[in-house]
Amino acid sequence: MKAVIKVSGKQYIVTEKERLLVDLLPEGTKSLTLDALLVTDGSKTTVGKPTVKDVKVEAKVVSPEVKGDKLRVIRYKSKKRVHTETGHRQKYSEIEISSIK
Repeated sequence: MKAVIKVSGKQYIVTEKERLLVDLLPEGTKSLTLDALLVTDGSKTTVGKPTVKDVKVEAKVVSPEVKGDKLRVIRYKSKKRVHTETGHRQKYSEIEISSIK
């Protein structure tokens, strides 16, 4: 069974026992109960208006803060002595989908 959920403005396709990285959740969040926007079980697909009735997706927070890959942003112009280098490292929360009911 697969479902489409919405977490902090972004949509994800999930199955049970799947782990995924989402934008950083508020501190102290241990579990989430999410509404399903779409549910499919292989042969039957249900689309919500805007959510599917009587379907909830339970998720628990595995790691409250995970750092993503480091990005390097470089601005360079040849023969002009212009060289700027900055970096960024996004923070995520790792969640595990425990059940789709």
